[in-house]
Amino acid sequence: MYSRPIASLAIGAALVLTATGCSMLAPQATTIDYSAAEGTNVYGAGPVEVRNAQIVATEDGSEGNFVAALVNDTEESHTLNIEFRSEESEITLSVRVPANTVLSLGAEDEDPLLLEDLDTLPGQDIDGYFQSGDAEGVLISVPVLDGTLDYLAPLAP
Repeated sequence: MYSRPIASLAIGAALVLTATGCSMLAPQATTIDYSAAEGTNVYGAGPVEVRNAQIVATEDGSEGNFVAALVNDTEESHTLNIEFRSEESEITLSVRVPANTVLSLGAEDEDPLLLEDLDTLPGQDIDGYFQSGDAEGVLISVPVLDGTLDYLAPLAP
């Protein structure tokens, strides 16, 4: 008398559990941090945060412009130290970022930072070391692009 409804419930419960079980075990892509842009974000470099870091280079890769948003949301100014290393060159830069400021290199009224002797072709990455404040700093690959795309063309040297 009760066997049919119980069997139906058991089959329904089994279907629900097997259909939803994968999402309990599989990683969810929406929880993975990534840079949704051409550049890369730099985490752990200190109080100055680096967002969408990229280099827009000449066609031969001899020089390029470093473009990024530098965010200092602290109550004091900080200097961001940057080193780019390739097989042939090492470039060292420092940028002072005022307190509670976003410095957008290559946007609005801020010029990008020119990297002479870059020696890295567009389409490749270059190792960049970023450090500010008392932090140890972070070594990360920074993409080198060219001015082929219309919105990147004005950023090329």
